[in-house]
Amino acid sequence: MLDLEGRLIDDAVRSVGLYLLDMDGTLYLGDEIFPFTIPFLDSLKRHGRKYLFMTNNSSKSVDSYIEKLARLGIDSGRDEFMTSSQATEYYLNLHHKYDKIYVMGTESLKEEFRQNGLDVTDVYDEDVTCIVSGFDTELTFEKLDDISKLLTLKPDIPYIATNPDLVCPTEYGYVPDCGSVSEMIYNAVKRRPVFIGKPAPLMEQLAMKKLGFTPDRTAVIGDRIYTDIKSGLNAGITAFLVMSGETTREILDASPDKPTFVLNDISAITSVLEAM
Repeated sequence: MLDLEGRLIDDAVRSVGLYLLDMDGTLYLGDEIFPFTIPFLDSLKRHGRKYLFMTNNSSKSVDSYIEKLARLGIDSGRDEFMTSSQATEYYLNLHHKYDKIYVMGTESLKEEFRQNGLDVTDVYDEDVTCIVSGFDTELTFEKLDDISKLLTLKPDIPYIATNPDLVCPTEYGYVPDCGSVSEMIYNAVKRRPVFIGKPAPLMEQLAMKKLGFTPDRTAVIGDRIYTDIKSGLNAGITAFLVMSGETTREILDASPDKPTFVLNDISAITSVLEAM
């Protein structure tokens, strides 16, 4: 089968043993599952392929994603996810384990950090020694004020963000995501964070380490070039761009980062697997 650029995808699909699946825009849009998603997941299982759901969205816990996928008809377990929250927690435990961390994020993000042994607060405190910003669907001006004050009064304080996404897709369009809020803070204090999620390769690297796969047998599938596809390229793995979400033909043509393959949607991979 040829992709939208006329490239044969069959050999790549056959060789990949681990698929890292973006969710919103790839498997569903908002609260609407695509009709080709469950057949795709069933086909991966039948043909012995492994997969992880991989998302930059740090506003929800893994348990929340399990509940959402269940509502959409997809059974999943905690060990089937790789999220920017998990990658950020790994990074914090590696570099800032003993810091007092101010978190601008949802209650579920803060609770996830606490459960993994991190000292988290959401109240301004002069003893704070690290800042983390997430996709905060519970954002208040007080939080923006706290971070601005900390970054101004402590110019060398580590400042980390879960993901650089500018927008999050919904069934009606988009809402501002962590990257947009980070730009708003930059306009105030001239500091940008270290971003942990896609396009950084850490999530892919952790996924391959977790399941024992090498880059030549791993692929990412996603609808965004600047996060999903670029993270795959940075990790040295196959990158399938699907046109079922954010990316348009104009965005693809203008992007300096080119995916390995371009598909209308994930049903193309199902077709190859079922023809084996």
